[in-house]
Amino acid sequence: MNNDTLEGGTRNIGGRVKETTGVLTGDERLRSEGVADQVGGNAQKAVGAARDAVAPIINQAKDFARAKPMATAALVGVLGVALLNTLRGRR
Repeated sequence: MNNDTLEGGTRNIGGRVKETTGVLTGDERLRSEGVADQVGGNAQKAVGAARDAVAPIINQAKDFARAKPMATAALVGVLGVALLNTLRGRR
């Protein structure tokens, strides 16, 4: 878990409280803010989950680059040429 996951969960809970308070008091603005906070919290949680999912892959790539710098340079070169050829063909 990272900060985005935790903050997103907290923001989502705060949004639920706001929404419920808005519904109970008849304050449409507060209810809308609560719904918006929930959406933002869910998005932030999703970013946190994506970071958590990608972190092991990034660590593996870093370990590979440290262990085999020449192979990494060659791979980056091949990917760069492939990207340039792809972009050149889109004119």
